[in-house]
Amino acid sequence: MRPSGRRPDQLREVSLEPGVAAHAEGSCMVKFGRTHVLCTASLENSVPPFLKGTGKGWVTAEYGMLPRSTGERMRREAATGKQSGRTLEIQRLIGRALRAVTDQKGFGERQIVIDCDVIQADGGTRTAAITGAFVALHKCFEMMKRDQLIKAIPLKDHVAAISCGIHNGNSVLDLDYDEDSSAGTDANFVMTGAGALVEIQGTAEGEPFSEAAFLELMALARAGILNLVELQREAISRKP
Repeated sequence: MRPSGRRPDQLREVSLEPGVAAHAEGSCMVKFGRTHVLCTASLENSVPPFLKGTGKGWVTAEYGMLPRSTGERMRREAATGKQSGRTLEIQRLIGRALRAVTDQKGFGERQIVIDCDVIQADGGTRTAAITGAFVALHKCFEMMKRDQLIKAIPLKDHVAAISCGIHNGNSVLDLDYDEDSSAGTDANFVMTGAGALVEIQGTAEGEPFSEAAFLELMALARAGILNLVELQREAISRKP
């Protein structure tokens, strides 16, 4: 039995609420159980220097955890003067995931910055951030289309992410903190709506895991991401 009482293949209760930030071009509050992340998309009429003159746009991300998103107050990284390695790794992952499904020539030389702020953490913040960030990005593109800045939504597919792991010898989907902190194997899968792989992060925390175990985790992840993509579709279809 999992600590939460869920089945091995059962997601936490997931919700995606678009349009929660009045001033952002796109936004989404994503909740994976007790993990809550606010994702906002901001449009900028410029691109990094390496893209000037190419006709391509850029999608990038920033990620952060609020001081009381965890059990004890964390210092703001701004107060320390630098971002942690974990923060840099996660925000680069979010950016790569979104660019994998974006047509960069489809929105001109503009940059969209996705801010993912963890309000409450209970495991899986990076996977929740990617899943919610896609909705925020889509809503930003919808605004650009309404304002006649683009003719079509420049997205080739959905992208979502989920964690899997081996806990007490069992392969399980969507780890919360209790499972994540004691899992023998921990993995994050980023996939498109069509099931193509964008990125896999997998680590044996104790004993090495077999190829058969990895394939079992990937099957769980694929099924979970199909459910997340359906929730993304529902969120995107809601009228403002």
